[in-house]
Amino acid sequence: MTIGSYALGLCFSISSACLISWIIWRVTTTSQKYPALRSVAILVLGDIGRSPRMMYHAESFAKIQFDTFLIGYRGSKPIPSLTSPPHVHLRYLAEPPSFVTKIPFIIAAPVKIIHQIATIFSVLAFEIARPPEFIMVQNPPSIPTLAIVWIVGHARGSKVIIDWHNLGYSILALKLGMDHIFVKVAKRFEAFFGKSAYAHLFVTQAMHDHLVEKWDLKGKKAVLHDRPPAHFHKTSPPEVHELFLRLGSSLTVPLLQSFLPEASPPYTTPFTQTVNTRSSKNQLNPTSPTTSSRVAMPTLRPDRPALLISSTSWTPDEDFSILLDALKLYENRARALNDKNTDNQTPVSTRKLPRIWMVITGKGPLKEKYMAEVGRLSKDWKWVRCTSLWLEAGDYPLLLGSADLGICLHSSSSALDLPMKVVDMFGCGLPVCALDFACLNELVKDGQNGLVFKNAQQLTDHMEALLASFPSSPALTKLRSSLISASNPQHLGLDMHGGVEGWEWNNWEENWNKVVKPLVLSDAGREQEQWK
Repeated sequence: MTIGSYALGLCFSISSACLISWIIWRVTTTSQKYPALRSVAILVLGDIGRSPRMMYHAESFAKIQFDTFLIGYRGSKPIPSLTSPPHVHLRYLAEPPSFVTKIPFIIAAPVKIIHQIATIFSVLAFEIARPPEFIMVQNPPSIPTLAIVWIVGHARGSKVIIDWHNLGYSILALKLGMDHIFVKVAKRFEAFFGKSAYAHLFVTQAMHDHLVEKWDLKGKKAVLHDRPPAHFHKTSPPEVHELFLRLGSSLTVPLLQSFLPEASPPYTTPFTQTVNTRSSKNQLNPTSPTTSSRVAMPTLRPDRPALLISSTSWTPDEDFSILLDALKLYENRARALNDKNTDNQTPVSTRKLPRIWMVITGKGPLKEKYMAEVGRLSKDWKWVRCTSLWLEAGDYPLLLGSADLGICLHSSSSALDLPMKVVDMFGCGLPVCALDFACLNELVKDGQNGLVFKNAQQLTDHMEALLASFPSSPALTKLRSSLISASNPQHLGLDMHGGVEGWEWNNWEENWNKVVKPLVLSDAGREQEQWK
């Protein structure tokens, strides 16, 4: 497929979207009803279960008694709070016909767009019988959702809220280049249909400032930084113990068998241990109901490896090769240092380094390529292991809270959004090393709640400095203390500084109630000046 056919197919798709949307408008305006108050349709043109911010929006709307329709594709399980409340209704979009993947892109693109338009319109105009008071749409993707929501909002009298996660055209530019004709067309499409809305939400102040200046957005405007749910927390040793008992099968893969400390479930795991006071009779019957009462609370093992975690979408805006190169450098450094006899009085650069288990979570197109390379390299590694892991939604924050250091490779196609994975890590008390880009300082304060790097060598240097003397690592403890202090429950309801000047922190519910609730409830009493 050539770039020319790519552009032609997608330009035709945009034309199709506009034409069909115009027809939709003409049809729906003949039978318009007044919108139902305290109702919202939230549109995600993607897997609902892999769209945490939009799921959190739905949860927050439901908590204030909004009839909430969450629209998107079936895939990963949504968070548990969305599967039972009476105010939440999941509406799954039909996938495009299977034959679309077998035909040339120049034909498949418009067919896919037309199918998306038809299915989205079917839900917004027919399955939701009464027009919702609000329609919230995630951007990107921009095509065709912005056009559909713009027209359906006008036709049915619903107020449109655009939640700006990033800029759609900037993601397309990663593949085609910023000067490509279709990127320019996509940018104009996004600017036109995204310009006017009842309200605009932005994930960063930088994105707010950029779009207000460049596109002259019309409507109320507010920055809603990503924040973790209230239940995210630093995992306690008993929780770590239970987690790794559940993950037992994932720890027995050949790469890890001779690397992790020996374990004897249910009394020990590679990361935790208990002091067993069972009688000899109960030793013969580990499942005895009296056993658990005679086992001390689990504690962390001093001989455990350092647990590092990186959550990635395996896409071009996250350069996994940086982490791979850093792991190579760490392996070489650990081999050089750990062959020497050193003591705690020597400089940091000559102290022994721990073994590290690097866990990668997430799915994406580049996963197989890089994990195959990791597997090849790991055969010769002594101090480093790197494996991928897929977790249930409930276990993901527990693993984050069990880890010692988080790694973020997000670079942002627009340099205007922030990595939600870092937000999750901070919510679980996990210090982070993050790849630097333009607006990262809205989230990561270098040396205060994390460290920033620009290349593999800097990342390796940070890992060495933070993990020296592990598990008693002063530098790591300092960063973690800052995060835990900022999340202290006694500060709930306030901006949390955690002893770090200029660093505000709270959870999603508090942030949403402060920023979005006044937008959607007329009795919230927020001054208009707030939204300028």
